[in-house]
Amino acid sequence: MCLLTLPSSALLASEVHSPGLAQDSAGYAPAESCMGCHREQARGWEKSDHAWAMRDATAENVLGNFNNARFQEAGVQARFFRQGGRFFVNTEGADGKPANFPIRYTFGHQPLQQYLVEFPGGRLQSLTIAWDSRPKDAGGQRWFSLYPGRQFSPSDPLHWTGRYQNWNAMCADCHSSNLLKHYDDKSDSFASTWHEQSVGCQGCHGPGLAHVEWAQSQHKQAYTSASEIGLQVDFKSLGSRGQVEQCAFCHSRRQSLGVGQQPGHPLLDSALPASLRADLYHADGQIDGEAYEYGSFTQSKMFAAGVTCTDCHNPHTAKLKAKGNSLCLQCHQERPPARFPSLQAKLYDSPEHHHHEPGSAGAQCVNCHMPSKTYMVIDPRRDHSIRIPRPDLSDQLASPDACTSCHAGKSANWAAGAIEHWFKQPQRPPHYGQSLNAARLGSATALAQLAALIGDMSKPAIVRASAAEQLVELGDAAALPSLTQALKDENPLVRAYSIPGFAELEPVTRVERLLPLLDDANLAVRDEALRALTGIPLLALPESRREAFRSALDEYEKRLRSNADLPSSRLSLGLLLERKNRQLEAMEQYRQALRMDPYFSPARVKLVTLANTTLHQDEAQQTLREGLALNDMPPADRGNLAYMLALLLAEQSQAEEAAHWLGEAANALPNNPRIRYNQGLLLLQLGRAEEAQGALEAGLDQAPEDADLLYALIYLHGSLQQRDQALSYLERMQQAAPADPRLAQIRRQLGMP
Repeated sequence: MCLLTLPSSALLASEVHSPGLAQDSAGYAPAESCMGCHREQARGWEKSDHAWAMRDATAENVLGNFNNARFQEAGVQARFFRQGGRFFVNTEGADGKPANFPIRYTFGHQPLQQYLVEFPGGRLQSLTIAWDSRPKDAGGQRWFSLYPGRQFSPSDPLHWTGRYQNWNAMCADCHSSNLLKHYDDKSDSFASTWHEQSVGCQGCHGPGLAHVEWAQSQHKQAYTSASEIGLQVDFKSLGSRGQVEQCAFCHSRRQSLGVGQQPGHPLLDSALPASLRADLYHADGQIDGEAYEYGSFTQSKMFAAGVTCTDCHNPHTAKLKAKGNSLCLQCHQERPPARFPSLQAKLYDSPEHHHHEPGSAGAQCVNCHMPSKTYMVIDPRRDHSIRIPRPDLSDQLASPDACTSCHAGKSANWAAGAIEHWFKQPQRPPHYGQSLNAARLGSATALAQLAALIGDMSKPAIVRASAAEQLVELGDAAALPSLTQALKDENPLVRAYSIPGFAELEPVTRVERLLPLLDDANLAVRDEALRALTGIPLLALPESRREAFRSALDEYEKRLRSNADLPSSRLSLGLLLERKNRQLEAMEQYRQALRMDPYFSPARVKLVTLANTTLHQDEAQQTLREGLALNDMPPADRGNLAYMLALLLAEQSQAEEAAHWLGEAANALPNNPRIRYNQGLLLLQLGRAEEAQGALEAGLDQAPEDADLLYALIYLHGSLQQRDQALSYLERMQQAAPADPRLAQIRRQLGMP
């Protein structure tokens, strides 16, 4: 189930464009065509999560209490009622006033059900109050807030009428079959269509019209492949990884490529899966944000061995194929299947393996190897990386520990000691989380660790791709040899995440490195290469490639526009336009992103930077002040905006106010010594020497060998005629940066040889 996360105008029935059935069949058969022949599969599917993904709000489908039920929490109020056979909610609308809104669709069924309301512009919006459909004795049969204890104003993108609660943008393509958003970026409106309202047969098997026609023909014969009977997706020929990728379009966090689902094609022809980035995963790859299953499962030994989703889940009911440990014992037993020759033959369901009382929680395979995290308040989901617990790394990586999630009150060190007691000398090889965490912490060894991780072919592709992404973010020229090698990696995910590292190089080098990737087999890789090459003079390309490049770039921009329904997508479009030297258009896209979500700092930073470089300093300053005026701005974002405003004010000779904002920035970003350097210089300029010294020394505490900070302190003490202190910092600077050209000048000024 998906948590839907731009304010809409008041509901006007005459302006509503309801999403619905597509008129163009595109090879899709009517949904009911499959049910006549495949009755057994249909019976299982009818009760599945896929069948309940999205339904009309009828008495048969609505599970919540609409008998004049009331909800009130943290200032959020709602009344759920029925009128004339329809379901309604009375709650605060986009204008801040309570109104009656008809429920149009249900969304999901277990363990909760959400409800969708139609709005102008083809929008469907999801209420942030949901129905707990669990039994009453399990805490269910109640209305509850998906954001407990919080109230959002109508201008907030998390308000139920806001952008992040919009069905079209956030969840539509995974809750209906062959969903096409049909988004218009100029009017910010949708004309979305589907071929089946929920996730039906063709959602997984692809367009079925040819198959129906084959089934209705009078000359059926034996067949050897799915294509012979008109099916676009042949799961047998896809192999284990191909099958997993068919599920992954929905069961992953990803960046859509704007072409919709591509049944039977690799995942990277329709989407770029998210890396193990910090907002979704802990440093060791355990789930943190709502990441779904794909990114976790592809880290697992099971995935590497060829295990597929349908080895554990019935593909039509989506239920587990066995209960309890029996599910894992399908393979993990004394006689493993021949399909997995590397699997150790062993009695796994025994105290000798799990070291817990048989039948206890600790004896359940999933509690140790697939710990869960609860999302949407009541929906626990298992981590599909299926890993061996490593409590010895928990404190080092600030990651969860399966042992202490059960043994409340115990420490990770205690758990690590227990494992040592059981196994005497447990195997504890280096973990890729240590390298990824080094990069997150800005360690001096991060570059070398990431480079080694990218080249380690024994590691999962998503791990190596994440290392490439972090290496790109370091922005160090020394990373280019490793990234150059990664461009040729056998896995397209690694290639895709390596490409941005070349986006700022001179045109000739960019073309040399990236031109071959314009012919890559995967659309996601070709898109990344296009983006990185954008802005180069066409003369830098071989003449034979220029027209095709121009055409591909136009098509890419068109796809970005059709997918620009979220702030991050507007940002991507703006970045492309900026690289194409269409700065004014790019600025408008950044403005649109901020209208969608004023808290989306990347767009604010880009707008400020571009406004400043195009001589729109007044807009740059206003944009920064508007961001700093927002309540609940994350400290790091607030600190960054304060720093930018301070630098802008300093350029405009408004030194006193600039000093104020530098102080704010330094407090919000205590690990950025550059802020302290600028703060110290400005305070010294204002004649506040004591405060300047404090700022520079605070920066030096963070970066003891920073040559700029040392130089500034030498200058400060020299200007105050404090020769001994100046000489002390000079000695430190000579040790930290002996080749710094400023040293000779300092010696002359201090009368030294």
